[in-house]
Amino acid sequence: MSPTNPRPPSSETAVAPAPGTARYSAVKLLGALGLLFVSAPFVQDLPQGELIESLLLTLVMVAALLAVGGRRRTHLIALALLVPALAGKWINHFRPDLMPPTVYIFGAIFFYGFVVAHLLRFIVRAPRVDANVLCAGVAGFLLLGLLWVPAYLLVARLNPAAFILPAGSGTGAVLSGFDAFYFSFITLCTIGYGDIAPAAKVARMLAMMEGITGLFYMAVLISRLVSIHSSGQPAAGTQAEREP
Repeated sequence: MSPTNPRPPSSETAVAPAPGTARYSAVKLLGALGLLFVSAPFVQDLPQGELIESLLLTLVMVAALLAVGGRRRTHLIALALLVPALAGKWINHFRPDLMPPTVYIFGAIFFYGFVVAHLLRFIVRAPRVDANVLCAGVAGFLLLGLLWVPAYLLVARLNPAAFILPAGSGTGAVLSGFDAFYFSFITLCTIGYGDIAPAAKVARMLAMMEGITGLFYMAVLISRLVSIHSSGQPAAGTQAEREP
């Protein structure tokens, strides 16, 4: 009797992405975001503060690129969104006469939005709750705050009076740097201390949209995590840890 040959793997198995790619990268992304948050209040006061800030944002963006998953098409789309954002950031830093900052602003908005959407989709499709899924959830929420920072900077650049800043900021002060970072996350968390307030209609609309987005994100995230944890079974119609 001739020995039977093992059945060759199907094409679906052969092209399946490596499990854990998105989840492992989400841990790195959360670490990069944590480093940015810890250092953000202090880097602007350093002699090379803008350079350090650019390096930290680059680290976060590269980590976010890795966190979108294991499929080649997804990475190519994310890379296509990342390159203009990083190029605009660094060219504007060294040669502001060659490229306006709006290139980075629009590039960052689209890139962060793409990453947040894929992280949330990964969480919704996750078959179980573990530390990696939780890291993806937290990182997605923090990226939501970063997504709105360039939007506020764009509005402040187009209309310097779009935001009311604290009295100590000086006459003619424009929202920029850490103030935009601070205002975005205060709005996302719906705290609203009132020290920085939107004055223009566009600025108010953006602040309102960010608050609503943050509430919906947390509602979807918590409900999905509770559903997965309480059922104890993989979600119907999904494959374990398969990247969309």
